[in-house]
Amino acid sequence: MSRWWRPELGLAVVVLALGVFVVVGTLDVSAAASQLGLGPRFFPMLVGGSMVVIGLFYVIDVLRGGRGEPEESEDVDAEAPADWRSVGLVSGVFLAFTAILNAVGWVIAASLLFFGLSVVLGAEHKPRAAGIAVVMGVATYLLFVKGLGVTLPGGPLEGVI
Repeated sequence: MSRWWRPELGLAVVVLALGVFVVVGTLDVSAAASQLGLGPRFFPMLVGGSMVVIGLFYVIDVLRGGRGEPEESEDVDAEAPADWRSVGLVSGVFLAFTAILNAVGWVIAASLLFFGLSVVLGAEHKPRAAGIAVVMGVATYLLFVKGLGVTLPGGPLEGVI
């Protein structure tokens, strides 16, 4: 691999690409503006635009020799190889979540997501992790659906919560 390619550049490019993805995706949103004059595009464009700007500055910094340094308090060996097994498992949990979300609904899918991530990341007490995952699944559903008015898939629990 070339010397110019480093993990920092990979992250910078990902941030830039995600920002572009958010901005382009937001261009398709159409709805009336609120009484404050802010429409549904405002915050996604703000976040996406900020990610593009940050990503650009980050790419420039890395190409000019900038390097991420671990915090002094971090108990991490910066030279250790990546744990690709964990990366793959976490990615698999997220992919499974997206695959089952519409079929089983938010509460069940999110609970499985939270539980799966806690197990992959080393939860030692699995029954407690499962209980916390269910509480988080229900709480996030209530927060988004009841508190913010966002529609999430209900699945078999539609109307129960």
